[in-house]
Amino acid sequence: MSYYIHNIPGRLRLKSPVVRKNQEVADEIRKMLGTMDGIAVVEINLLTGSILINYNPKAVQYKDIISLFQRKDYFDMSKAMTNDEYIQDITSKAGNIVRKAIFGSSVEKVFEGSALSLITFLI
Repeated sequence: MSYYIHNIPGRLRLKSPVVRKNQEVADEIRKMLGTMDGIAVVEINLLTGSILINYNPKAVQYKDIISLFQRKDYFDMSKAMTNDEYIQDITSKAGNIVRKAIFGSSVEKVFEGSALSLITFLI
């Protein structure tokens, strides 16, 4: 699992392998964010390591929240993937799967025929 960040003003989502399946860290995060002005809601999914934070952008900046996570070693921004990078990665992987499936299907068709068909395909 990698680190992930997505922010729109008022809503920050982080994913961290440090949080995944770690109730103690989740409790520490809730306590830590509970002391910050401007934090409205904190939702933590232990299964995925996802942290959703609804905040008031007039009271707190998302960079301040991230800095706090980094100081506590709950998040590593240098390893974080943004939403755009995540989508690009997923579409690239999907493209590779489709390409392999099409190539595999073509090779399968070639081998269904005779040796002459194989030679024709290769030429």
